[in-house]
Amino acid sequence: MKPSYIELTLSIERLHRRFLDVVKSELDRLHIEDINNVQTLILYNIGTEQITIGELTNRGYYLGSNVSYNVKKLVDNEYLVQERASHDKRSVKIKLSAKGLDLCAKIDGFYHRHMEQLGQSSLNESQQKDLLANLEHLEQFWTGQLPRI
Repeated sequence: MKPSYIELTLSIERLHRRFLDVVKSELDRLHIEDINNVQTLILYNIGTEQITIGELTNRGYYLGSNVSYNVKKLVDNEYLVQERASHDKRSVKIKLSAKGLDLCAKIDGFYHRHMEQLGQSSLNESQQKDLLANLEHLEQFWTGQLPRI
């Protein structure tokens, strides 16, 4: 059991890195050089929402990256718009700019292309659902291993 558990954890890490490579490849194909793969995923996960940087950080998808730094770069490169919250001037809300929305539409296009290709491969929709359910069980297990605060 131990070797398969270790291999599973390493596989998840490798898959995440490989997915970031795929996103980088798509950015290169589109000749987009002012944003990196992690920043692209941040944009995609914000979507049409208007959220705070704290809310974005709490989603926890960006392990190993500095969310504040990436948000600053996304604002500087005009992918995000930053606004002070009207009810609390200490809080800053972020949302996608027109440029950010345009990139997300392109990313959504490659997601759909990949889904179609994956569905035609050896990992059909039913198998994908089973895999997702198993990964959700693993996430629940790991969440249960964290100390209760």
